[in-house]
Amino acid sequence: MRESGEMYLETILILGKEKNIVRATDIAAKLRYSKASVSRAVSKLSSEGYIVVGNNGYIALTEQGRSVAEKIYERHRILTQILTSLGVDSLCAAEDACRIEHVISDEAFQAIKRHLETYGSVNQ
Repeated sequence: MRESGEMYLETILILGKEKNIVRATDIAAKLRYSKASVSRAVSKLSSEGYIVVGNNGYIALTEQGRSVAEKIYERHRILTQILTSLGVDSLCAAEDACRIEHVISDEAFQAIKRHLETYGSVNQ
């Protein structure tokens, strides 16, 4: 899956946690994308089986979509935590984590995660 698709799925997951209903307009507002761009992405993600769109326009993740979204969101949270523990400003850390989360290998991420589980922080 491409980075843009991962971003959409992660955004749907986050919006779903914030409120029970997710619509294309919510995604557009959160990502600051045009409604047309979101509409194209929603159509593609739906046809690929990552989301379902109800007759009422509400968007929900499928099991496959939730799996991808949770993987990306976990990466985001952990990478943000590491960067802030290193002294990076929280806003900068979140923005950098957002970029890194899509390109880091599973192997490297799992090593970072194991380190945090073992030591609790990168400073130890």
